[in-house]
Amino acid sequence: MAENRRPWWISAPLVGALAGALAGLALAPLGWPPLLWLALVPLWSQGPWAGGLWGLVAVLVSHRWLLGLHPLDWIGVPLPLSLPLCWLLLLLIALLGGLLVAGWRLLMERLGPERWSTALLGAALWGLAEVLLAKGPLFWIGLGAVALPGDRVLAGLARFAGAGGLAAVQLLLGWGLWRVLASLLAGRRGWRRVVAGWLAAVAALHLLGWGQLQPGEAIGAAVPLLVVQPAIPTREKFSALQQERLLGRLAAAQREASQRQAEAVLLPEGALALGQALPLQAPVEVLSGGFRQEGTEQRSALLRFPPGAVAPAGWLDKHRLVPLGEWVPLGGLLRWSGLSAVGGLSPGSASRLLSRPAGPIGVAICYEISDGSALAAASRGGARWLLASANLDPYPLLLQRQFAALAQLRAIEAGRWLVSSANTGPSLVVDAAGAVRQQLPAGRPATALLRVQPLVGLTPYARLGELPLLLLALAGGLLRWRRSP
Repeated sequence: MAENRRPWWISAPLVGALAGALAGLALAPLGWPPLLWLALVPLWSQGPWAGGLWGLVAVLVSHRWLLGLHPLDWIGVPLPLSLPLCWLLLLLIALLGGLLVAGWRLLMERLGPERWSTALLGAALWGLAEVLLAKGPLFWIGLGAVALPGDRVLAGLARFAGAGGLAAVQLLLGWGLWRVLASLLAGRRGWRRVVAGWLAAVAALHLLGWGQLQPGEAIGAAVPLLVVQPAIPTREKFSALQQERLLGRLAAAQREASQRQAEAVLLPEGALALGQALPLQAPVEVLSGGFRQEGTEQRSALLRFPPGAVAPAGWLDKHRLVPLGEWVPLGGLLRWSGLSAVGGLSPGSASRLLSRPAGPIGVAICYEISDGSALAAASRGGARWLLASANLDPYPLLLQRQFAALAQLRAIEAGRWLVSSANTGPSLVVDAAGAVRQQLPAGRPATALLRVQPLVGLTPYARLGELPLLLLALAGGLLRWRRSP
């Protein structure tokens, strides 16, 4: 009978690839953790080769929105090369993800993945890696976001340990499910206790998450903000016609905000051209994405126009630039500005705190939304609410839904309301418990008055940062060391 069994190198890669596909599907827009727990069973039980395929396929599925860049003929890429170039970009990112997961799985193999001390250490290291990757240019979404939008109660744990801690929880539940299935398949005595223990852990974690989703201390009344969603295609945004339409919408929004006593008008990332003045001197603040010159450097920024002003008096520069789109390694030497319509950009300060007379806010521009620790630091610095400014065109609705899930996660971590102002969506407001309160229709020009509640007080994550994860890694490492043969 043993002669009819398939070699491990045939079965394990296939299982790893299928499980990776499930993991990719478990992320937003589905956001269903049980599917991920099932997908994690082969990751824990198979070897590094299967783990690498797991990571590669998971990224291929979850980041398939990258193909929305096609066609690239508007930036000079010949049409026959456009789709292959987009596929190459997706494959390179997937390959990097596969290598990272394979390396992690190799470490688990050396330590003995069946040991619970190894599970503690491995889950903590994965969570810390996601936090670190979110500081760099190549990370978008990870296991820390898989609980949203489908399981907001479990996502409440992020208020204590952040997205990295939530990723560690998912890995530990996947490990526990593996041990449950192993007990069942082996017919071991006491398997009922193992199943009951795992179910009790799931229930306890949800109870803890629910307990974390408590409102913070409100300061003053809710703030009315007029959000403008221009829905201007990126390929046309700098044409004279579209710029004229945008300024017309902005002037109308300034008048409407003044009439409805809004505190500010919000426009998305990159809405205003370099040096562009406001069309009106209206008695309302304007917070708009745009561009500014700092010496010889051009920067993408959130510009703050005080009431009655037509020129910005403050700004917060984008720190985390999009690879290839806004920045390329050695771009100055290569004289290549990247794929962006605005040319090569330079990063600003890492701080995400914008000072305003009406009170400081935390700001994420575009895919800075994936860096939860930066916004938690902004809330620690005094931010009373969070603003996400983005332009997700020409990407499909899939990316918008992942962005919305990350916005929910950032609100939970920081314990702050978050308003998103995006070109084509998602333009929405999320409360501090991660619930979407209001949302504009995606892909269509729209204007709406959204209200955010300023809050004070700090979540445990804003106070402690990654300390709980570091302690978990330390505990796992010490336990594994003490039990080494």
